[in-house]
Formats: sequence, C-alpha cells, structure tokens
Amino acid sequence: MAIRQLTETIINQIAAGEVIERPASVVKELVENAIDAGATRIDIVTAGGGKNLIRITDNGSGISSSELSLAVSRHCTSKLTDNVNDIRALGFRGEALPSIGSVSRLSVKSRVADADSGFEINVHGGRTDGPRPTPMNNGTIAEVRDLFFATPARLKFLKTDRAEATAISDVVKRVAIAFPHIRFSIAGSDRTPLDLAATGAGSTGMLERISQVLGREFPDNAIAIDAFHDGVRLTGFAGIPAFNRANSLQQFAYVNGRPVRDKQIWGAIRGAYADVMSRDRHPVVVLFLNLDPALVDVNVHPAKADVRFRDPGLVRGLIVGAIRQALGQSGIRAASSGAAAMLDAFRLGGIDAFPAANPQRWQSPAAVNQNYNVRQSPYRPLETEQAAPHGGGFAETAQTFLYDGATALAADTRAGMAEPAQELLSAPLGAARAQIHENYIVSQTANSLVIVDQHAAHERLVYEALKNALHSKPLAAQMLLIPEIVDLPEDDVGRLLAHAETLARFGLGIESFGPGAVAVRETPAMLGEIDAQKLIRDLADEIAEHDTSDGLKAILDHVAATMACHGSVRAGRRLKPDEMNALLRQMEETPGSGTCNHGRPTYIELKLTDIERLFGRR
Repeated sequence: MAIRQLTETIINQIAAGEVIERPASVVKELVENAIDAGATRIDIVTAGGGKNLIRITDNGSGISSSELSLAVSRHCTSKLTDNVNDIRALGFRGEALPSIGSVSRLSVKSRVADADSGFEINVHGGRTDGPRPTPMNNGTIAEVRDLFFATPARLKFLKTDRAEATAISDVVKRVAIAFPHIRFSIAGSDRTPLDLAATGAGSTGMLERISQVLGREFPDNAIAIDAFHDGVRLTGFAGIPAFNRANSLQQFAYVNGRPVRDKQIWGAIRGAYADVMSRDRHPVVVLFLNLDPALVDVNVHPAKADVRFRDPGLVRGLIVGAIRQALGQSGIRAASSGAAAMLDAFRLGGIDAFPAANPQRWQSPAAVNQNYNVRQSPYRPLETEQAAPHGGGFAETAQTFLYDGATALAADTRAGMAEPAQELLSAPLGAARAQIHENYIVSQTANSLVIVDQHAAHERLVYEALKNALHSKPLAAQMLLIPEIVDLPEDDVGRLLAHAETLARFGLGIESFGPGAVAVRETPAMLGEIDAQKLIRDLADEIAEHDTSDGLKAILDHVAATMACHGSVRAGRRLKPDEMNALLRQMEETPGSGTCNHGRPTYIELKLTDIERLFGRR
C-alpha cells in the first residue's frame, strides 16, 4: 500500500482523539483560553451534557480579525516562545480550537478593545468559513454545537447527559480554585445553575473560593500549608484526618497554577496520611506547587493533565513532610462533621412527643418509642401517677421516673460532682466528668461537652509511643544462618544498594551478590519469619517509582499499630477520675490523636450553643 500524506482534517481529528475526550475536555480547553486572555468573568452554558451545546463567554483581551484564521489553525499560538521549557500559560500547544472544530460545529466570535466591531469565524467538521464582522462586546464567545457529529463513533463512549454535565461542573470547579479573582458561572437546561463569585487574591480570597467549591465546613477542618525547599514552594490547605471522604474526588493539586492529576502527588498525599487514616478513606486537600518551569515538564500529554518533575523525590518529600508537620503542629482537633452527625442522631425528626393542645393525645415515653422505632428507655413512668398535661407538655407529676434495674446501663462511673478546676476546663479536652458504658469518657470544657472513645484514644497514644521507640534508634536485626539470594535486574540492585544504609536502620541488611542479585543477611527482628524475596522485590518496585524506601517503614508501622491495638486500654475497663484526666492530657500532647490507627475519630465535641439549639434554647 502506497504511503500518502494525511489531509489536514484527518490530522486534526486524530489530534482531537487525544485532546477532546468528552464535553468536559472542550470546556477545560476553552476556559483555559479565556484565563490566558486575562478574563475576569467567564460564563458557561451547556445543553445535553455539552453534547448539543457548549457556549463560553469571557471579557478577556479578545482576538483580532487578522488572527482569527490563525487561531483555528493547527500549531498556532500566542502563548509560547521559542523555549518549550519555559511554559507559563495554561495553553501552549495550539491544538485545542482546530481539534474542536474538526469534530463539531465551532463558532468563535471575538472583539479586541480598540476595534469598531467584533468578528466571527466558523469551523464545521474541519471546514473554515470567515471571518466576517459581527456585533458584540469586548471579549470572546466560543460556541460548540453537535460535538462529535463528524466522528459519530465517539458518541457511543459518552455517558448520560447528567453524568457529562456533572463532569463539566467538576472541571470548572477544579480550574476555578486556582483563580479566585475570576467569576465563574455555569447554567443550562441540563443542570442546576452554579455561580462562583470572585473572592479576590491572597490566602483569604483563596480560602473563600475553596469554601465555595468544597463547602463551608472545609475552613473549620483544614490546616494551612506553607513550605519551601530547594526552589519548590508548597502552599494550600490540608484537611484534618477526621475530615475525610470515601473517594479522592476532593483532592486538588496545582503545579504553577495548572490543575493536574498526577499519580506521584496522589501517592505523596496518601503517604502523608498513612498513619492517621484508614486505607479506604481519603483526605480533603488543596495543594499548590510553584517552581521554576524548567524543573517540570507539562508537555507530557496533549491534555496537559500529567506532569513530570525533574526531581520527583524532592516533591514527594516536601508534600509528605509539610503535611505531617502541619498535622503535628495543629494540636488536637475534631471534625465539625462529627458533631453535626451526632446532633442529627439526637433529633427525633419531627415527633410530637409533647403535645400541648389535646391532652387525649398524650402517650407515655415507651409508647412513643415503640411507635417511632426509638430505642427503649431504661426509665419508665410511675404507674400510679396520672398524666396531667398542661400548657407546654407533661405535668410535673407525669415527669417522675423510676430507675428500672432490669435495663440498667452497663456502667456510669461519676468522676465526682465537685466543680472541676478552672485550668482543666480551659484545656482543649476539658475535665473528665463521667465514664459511660465503661468505654466513653464524658468531659466538660468552658464552652462544650466532649465524648472520648477511651480504647481508640489510648490505641493512638500507644501506637505513637511505639513508633517513637522504633524509629529513634536502629532496630534490632536477626542474622540469617544462610543468606537469602534475590535475583533482580541490575537497575533494581543499584537502587536498593543506594538505600542500603537507610534499610539497615530498620533491621534489613543487604549487600551486592554479583551484577544481578542482592544477598539478604539480616531481617527486622520484630517481623519474625518473613518472605525476604517478596519484601526485597516490593522495595525495589517502590524505589523505582518513588525513589524512597518507606515501604519497609510502613510494614514496621503496621506491626506497631497491631501491637498498639492489643496493648491499649480495652473497652469495658473502669477508669478512675485521675486516669481519665491523664488520658485526656496525653491526647492533647500527642500528634494525630484525633483519630485512631484505623482512621476513626477518637472524640466528638459538642459546643454548648449546639446543645442549647438542640433543646430549643436558641
């Protein structure tokens, strides 16, 4: 078969296969163009999940009539100089508009500030028409209709209109976080309108924009991050461990203002939270990496979502270290969502248990509980007393209760009725007042009530103490009678030997055994009998991917977590008041004590104002 030159339309359609994956990809490219043009307001309108219509209007600098034809031509851009290693704009490849025009009906209208009118150019399935004059305000309007009409096979791979509309919203939100000074609005027949007002520059404006996207509870559950090392600055906000999600959709990472989805960054985030969060839960974080453009390659893929760092180990270490340091210095904090869930659990959902107008409707608490599936109370009304409702509910005689020993609580150890010392009330976790069900410590602060899970809390304290003991000095190693020989590629052998000193600190002794093998002479004593072959191969894979040998440390930490779980204060053990207060003080001094080793919260705090609101006092 003869070799021939592909047509420009076919070339653009091939390029569109990489750049334009779905309607959200179109929105991303056009919104980035608007941002590069200096827009301060960007309006997005969609229909049919973006398949039928995408219209993006901005008030940016616009495109002159003489450049409109170039704008829809391949590899034409105003954002890139002769140095491809110095990329400072979101777009730079000059592929977006021609790729979109090759698979849809594209219309671009634009007007620059000093022009008498705007100009319009159309690209339908790769065929260009225009430009011609058109009336409009300063800025640009890019309209895309009938996406993939020229390549109908691509339509079969799209999801429902609702799913595509949601993907568009996610893309806009992800971009909007990095540019709080720009107002974004999304509307259309296929969605609920969304308006992200401009919040201004600076950390305050950034946090306000993040709150618009992630919810108003995020600032109360986040810690500011600001770290710098070897020319790389990391800023942003990291959620406390107790404030987590079931997936990673609320993790946002930006490199020089560009939203990215980079596996190295996600891995570093997971490593930073490894000790304080369950593996099936995900933290909420917003991180901004700023570094010299020459130190990062954003030209890895036409979609520009992946990046490559010149020194990935530096970036990973900076993220892990900064987040762990911030969590350690933030003190003990509980997620506000825990208190909200507890308040919801207390509410009876509109049950009219205390009617005022009709005495005949009064029911005993047991009857109300039975009718509304509320847990049976261990107390019961006096049978000899008559119900005598008055104005606002039960009469005083009807509120007299007897303790029913048959359904007694497991335990109720009072910490003493005397007023606690003022210095204890001022402490973050307050003064212990009681132990309920021999597992939950109830404490009082100056303006709140705190409930602590004693087993989960002590488990975290024991775990942190074990880790400090393990990592403060070299771990004990057990000598193998016969060294284990592990065959590996030469590159993996070199990487392992480069980390041999670090591995020796954790009790793993290795040395070279020819060009393609390592000899394992010592293993960590606390691990007992292990599969040295599997351990070495896993470490080699981790070092190859992340340039770190933290895998062995993670294994040892897991053993420490198991030991802590079995060595901590068990549920069902009665504690004296001094023991309860001592546990609270240790929690306040221990980093990460807001969650146990499995990522569950160790305590919940209810503000007095919330309790008063629960009882209708506010």
